[in-house]
Amino acid sequence: MHTPVLFRVLSRMCQFTALALMASALVGLLYQESVWVHYAATAALALVVSAVIYAVGSRFPGESDRPTRREGFLAVVTSWLLVILCGAVPFWLSGSIPSFTDAFFESASGFTTTGATILGDIEALPHAHLFQRRLAHWIGGMGIIVLSIAILPELAVGGMQLFSAESSGISTDKLSPRIVSTARRLWWLYATMTLALVLLLLAGNMDLFDAVTHAFGTLATGGFSTRNASVGAFNSLYIETVIMIFMLVSGISFSLHYRFYVRGDWRPMVRSSEVRLYLGIFVLFTLAITGTLVVEHDYDSYGSALRVASFQTAAILTTTGFGTADFDRWPDLCRYLLVLLMFLGGCAGSTAGGVKVIRLLVVIKHTGVELKKLLYPRLVKPVRIDAGAIQQSTIQAILGFFMLYISTTVVATALVLMTGVDLVTGVTAVVSAMNSIGPGLGLVGPAHNFGDLPATCKWVLSICMIVGRLEIYTVFVLLPREFWR
Repeated sequence: MHTPVLFRVLSRMCQFTALALMASALVGLLYQESVWVHYAATAALALVVSAVIYAVGSRFPGESDRPTRREGFLAVVTSWLLVILCGAVPFWLSGSIPSFTDAFFESASGFTTTGATILGDIEALPHAHLFQRRLAHWIGGMGIIVLSIAILPELAVGGMQLFSAESSGISTDKLSPRIVSTARRLWWLYATMTLALVLLLLAGNMDLFDAVTHAFGTLATGGFSTRNASVGAFNSLYIETVIMIFMLVSGISFSLHYRFYVRGDWRPMVRSSEVRLYLGIFVLFTLAITGTLVVEHDYDSYGSALRVASFQTAAILTTTGFGTADFDRWPDLCRYLLVLLMFLGGCAGSTAGGVKVIRLLVVIKHTGVELKKLLYPRLVKPVRIDAGAIQQSTIQAILGFFMLYISTTVVATALVLMTGVDLVTGVTAVVSAMNSIGPGLGLVGPAHNFGDLPATCKWVLSICMIVGRLEIYTVFVLLPREFWR
């Protein structure tokens, strides 16, 4: 194992985290809040840790600068853990979140863009904390884009070879031959789209702080808000529509956005089977929920029902988790449909969580081919998505991902239920954490939070957030003894 390479990566991550913490410290200074000291102190600590890690790494004999697959997996997991730990410290030091378990949960929820919170009164928080929670979303969202487009395809994680494409999601060609160059271009695109959303929200009479922080959360498909009632607190059709559109946009692969916005090539996005299925699911579920709400007399008109149904469908499908209504009080059919959406998620290469639409599409087409082989045993027909044939190894990786995903969800649910949590709360809490949703049902519904759950339950859910966000394989590959030989 090339130890110097790993230590250098971790050292740089500490430096980057220190920079983000200083941004939150500046917000605290701007609003004359004492918590800025805790952010500055944590940033200084992160820089010290960075120096120590670099010094320790430099003691090892020099090796190749190109990391192996093992270093790639280990660097990804340890980097995320390091960033989450650094993000938890200011919450804990300031006393705003006295329990370190809760502070870690809140930080993990932020950087994994889950949006689940243990806080009851969000509006009572200092601006520095509010900013940090949303900045964590934004940084985590960009990290996931780079991870899914530039890094995991190289590691062949769970069929992620599909997700690095410039066009349809099948080719393994990258946006750039170097990960650093790819990351820079994606950062530029991500920042530009964020700025565009900020300007649109300002046009809807949202103040600058709320506009910036909600833009951070929307592009990252994270669910943290500066208001207790989430986006519903603004009671603005314009703001809800703008955020809904950008949630849906953020749920589409950023490699396709790059082709469209930077190169002016709109054909890959229009022709993408994954995008068409993704938007089709949104329309279908929106209409089904709207109709149910009207039939059950929850809303007086189709217009008001469509408004809340479309927003909540987009929020759950893209795993953003924003809310404009307490959907836990909706008819059972609506609640079941939203839970089903929690599993799907957005497109691969986007900031959305979930199993990804492309995986679902591959499994559906693979099942169709297998059914035909029952009738025609000698049939040789590859699974095709758009213009490309999917390799059998990729299909096997995707099927393996689903098995591991289901197994992890079942085990995590059992552990949560063992802490005394009721069935509805336990199941939806795990599903929410695994898929980066935010709210669930029952005690973790839109009108509640995760604060009353037992500490053991919070640690299980924190692990679920990290495992689910890192595509499961990335974490579990570290467990076998062979990895460390």
